[in-house]
Amino acid sequence: MVQTILGAGGIISKHAAIELHKLGKQVRIVSRNPKKVNDEDQLVKADLLNRQAVMDAVEGSEVVYLTAGLKYDTNVWNVEWPLVMRNTLDACIKHKAVLVFFDNVYTYGMVDGIMTESTPIKPSSEKGALRTAILNMLHSEMRAGKLKALIARSADFYGPDTANSMTQAMVFDKLAANKSPQWLLGTQHIHSFTYTPNAGKAMVWLGNAPDTYGQVWHLPTDPRKITGLEFIQKSNELFGTQKKPTILSRWLLKIISLFVPVIRESMEMLYQFDRDYVFDSTKFMARFPTFPITTYDKGIAEIAHWYKTKPQS
Repeated sequence: MVQTILGAGGIISKHAAIELHKLGKQVRIVSRNPKKVNDEDQLVKADLLNRQAVMDAVEGSEVVYLTAGLKYDTNVWNVEWPLVMRNTLDACIKHKAVLVFFDNVYTYGMVDGIMTESTPIKPSSEKGALRTAILNMLHSEMRAGKLKALIARSADFYGPDTANSMTQAMVFDKLAANKSPQWLLGTQHIHSFTYTPNAGKAMVWLGNAPDTYGQVWHLPTDPRKITGLEFIQKSNELFGTQKKPTILSRWLLKIISLFVPVIRESMEMLYQFDRDYVFDSTKFMARFPTFPITTYDKGIAEIAHWYKTKPQS
């Protein structure tokens, strides 16, 4: 039996594959262009939109991790996410594999207070509504007794080599180039970030603990309530820079969005930066008290080291 990562290729799947190998598991990497993380990994080339390809990729799996990252475009999400989820659910049901779905917090919508696993589902964006719809597909199969699954939910990312994260594009890439970091709307609010090596590793711990299924889990995140300004100050300190942040206001972002598609797609998510965004992972740490959670100080230090040692392109 193998443990299979569907939609592999991103940073979360990389860290999951590393942890699975440490646990002595046979890892199957599935994507359109799969690449080995560990020497012994099985590679399967498959498009998750292709039902039969997903069926074939899942066959023989005991645990399946769905970590797919689709193009950040609402129109693409509305078409492709339901297909990816349907294909994955049907494959897991047919081959009696358990499913770990890697999720974000979009389904919560605007939250005044702390996000926990019991936070009400009230999406306030098109992307949040879509995430809720595919979660409902998963829950329906679970309630029917056809599928054993869990949801592993993460806050916004930060970490080494995390190319699709706001923190890398707006903070770390800038400081590494000795430029001013950027932040959305204002730096006074608290904003939680999940360290990507922790997220991938913790997802695997959940997937290999039989008592975790049938539940939602927030992946381990430093409980320190850090503001945007504090995050930037710590980043300056550890990168050896003294750069003041450039604040991207709502009106400026509206102008930029006319020319930059990814900014246009992000406009509906700005509510995450006009209030505190506090992500709680107490439940996970109570279940796995020995998990080596990474603090912001250590995480940012490791990111700064990665920039200093990565090969120059």
